[in-house]
Amino acid sequence: MDDSTYHLVTLGCPKNEVDSDKISGLLAHEGMKPTEQIQNADLIVVNTCAFVEEARQQSIDTILELADSRREGARLVVTGCMAERYGNELSEALPEVDGIAGFGVPVTLSSRPKTSTEEIPVFDLLNLPRPKAERPWAYVKIAEGCDRSCGFCAIPTFRGPQRSRSIDSILNEITELSVREVVLVAQDLASFGRDQGKGERNIVPLVEQAAQLVDRVRLLYLYPSDLNEKLIDAVLGTGVPYFDLSLQHVSRPLLRRMRRWGDGERFSQQIDRIREKNPEAVFRSNFIVGYPGETEEDHELLLEFLDKAQIDWCGFFPYSPEQGTYSETLSDTVDTPIILERLSELTEIQDRITARNRDNLIGKELEVLVDEVGVGRSWREAPEIDGIVNISRELPVGEIASVIVSGATGPDLETHATF
Repeated sequence: MDDSTYHLVTLGCPKNEVDSDKISGLLAHEGMKPTEQIQNADLIVVNTCAFVEEARQQSIDTILELADSRREGARLVVTGCMAERYGNELSEALPEVDGIAGFGVPVTLSSRPKTSTEEIPVFDLLNLPRPKAERPWAYVKIAEGCDRSCGFCAIPTFRGPQRSRSIDSILNEITELSVREVVLVAQDLASFGRDQGKGERNIVPLVEQAAQLVDRVRLLYLYPSDLNEKLIDAVLGTGVPYFDLSLQHVSRPLLRRMRRWGDGERFSQQIDRIREKNPEAVFRSNFIVGYPGETEEDHELLLEFLDKAQIDWCGFFPYSPEQGTYSETLSDTVDTPIILERLSELTEIQDRITARNRDNLIGKELEVLVDEVGVGRSWREAPEIDGIVNISRELPVGEIASVIVSGATGPDLETHATF
């Protein structure tokens, strides 16, 4: 058994965090132990992101920084999206790296070097076991890949077509994690199970069964075209009426250029329908700003939609051209100063909406899951991306406690405990 140490750095989305957990489990199986100190590590693993240019640059900067910081003799291995998408280029451009491993992470990630004749076994990260969660909540990846062809997204080209796990394997993982909340993640959650032979989606039975195992089930994220009544009712039935909808824009012509479904009117109708069922439902979405062909009229439509829809949480991202995508072939690019101006306008409006919605909670009693000392979340906040609830430091981590909201600062809430 290998008694050496490893240091693992995770970049990118929640799906990468799940992969890193499984890499940790694989390395632990080899007898390796984690260390927080880079200088003490025999092996350094960087799980990279390649979604947009900014993420790729962060990955490169992190790799170079770790290469400079490691002790003599330590191995540096790069895995994740960049390794899968740009493996050959990375090998040539980064001689500092000792190994490039795509999504089939080999057991030879360990510090033991591979011999020239040794065959590297490949493991399926999606179905590898993972260690027990260290937090009272956990991401659970239910599928890999995507069958959609959104004009701006290169993920299907390197993550491959959708590949769903079995419901039993997911439920077993949830049980073994021993957490109070699970956050289901995939590139296309609502299509879960459609690739398993019968062409039927199984997201509803999965959500319903998962809700029997934990206090909270949360979904990140859902395509609006697949948000039918059964799925809405299933989400509401969990007691976590939180809807993360992948909208991207509201202009119908622009969405067609994105190769996406919908428009602002349809999205508003969906949101209104959910609020009729549960007036306290909370919404999150993301929008691309400056997609090729976005006009001032398109931008005004998005501003108007935000004002009308009053979505609780929003992220706005400047368009990033991705190699091999449909959008890369489009003309009518939007100048960077215009994109930045539009981002500023959208953020200003959304910050006001979020702050007002948080102010409306002052004086109300909330049930919060204590994520860490002094920090909790109600069902209204997804971990790591939304605001937090500041709570008494005396509340035990992992407990679900009742608190009274006493104040709000932007997205975050101040509280005092109830007795």
